[in-house]
Amino acid sequence: MAGRHIAPDTPELRERWDGFAFTAANKAAADKHIAKYPEGRQKSAVMPLLDLAQRQVGEETDTQGWLPLPVIEYVAEYLSMPVIRVLEVATFYFMYNLVPVGKFHVQVCGTTPCMLRGSDDIIAACKKRGMDFGKVSEDGLWTLTEVECMGNCATAPMVQINDDNYEDLTAERLDAVLDALAAGEQPKVGTQEPGRHTSEPANALSSLKEMVDANHDYRGDW
Repeated sequence: MAGRHIAPDTPELRERWDGFAFTAANKAAADKHIAKYPEGRQKSAVMPLLDLAQRQVGEETDTQGWLPLPVIEYVAEYLSMPVIRVLEVATFYFMYNLVPVGKFHVQVCGTTPCMLRGSDDIIAACKKRGMDFGKVSEDGLWTLTEVECMGNCATAPMVQINDDNYEDLTAERLDAVLDALAAGEQPKVGTQEPGRHTSEPANALSSLKEMVDANHDYRGDW
């Protein structure tokens, strides 16, 4: 697992991000999120506002986006919250990047089902392309992070790249996904197993066979 730490609060960081403010579209989206909550409860919108801020930083830097400290301070001021409370949220959830990342953030699941199905090979394939944990690759394209279970155990091993999951991976299949992304293309998301659509059995059904063609009621069989 990558360590959770914020980028140093340097003069260069301040010079770049002290003037951060939501775009008109993001401000409208932020206010819509805040309006979901009762008066005086605007702090409940902190998570979607941090996400909006991170995505805006990503658009401005052509990366997946991250949260410089001045941006976190902006969200805190927007919601009339102490900065430390917003920082607590940002540091707790892995969906928020606290240091710069590449255009594509490759998050490899290393939990037991993925490990047993070859996540070590997936990590090795990433490292062959110049990726290293917690760093931006020299070409600016990639950041590699190992994470815990993301809930795709039936289609392990898997990675999440920005907002998309890629499952049933081998090193070769991952290479094809990464090649497509690097070329500006959008590879097929989800399972990479030919003939598989979601998380249905990869070979043949061994149970609930009557559900293939109709919504069979099994209660009488129990």
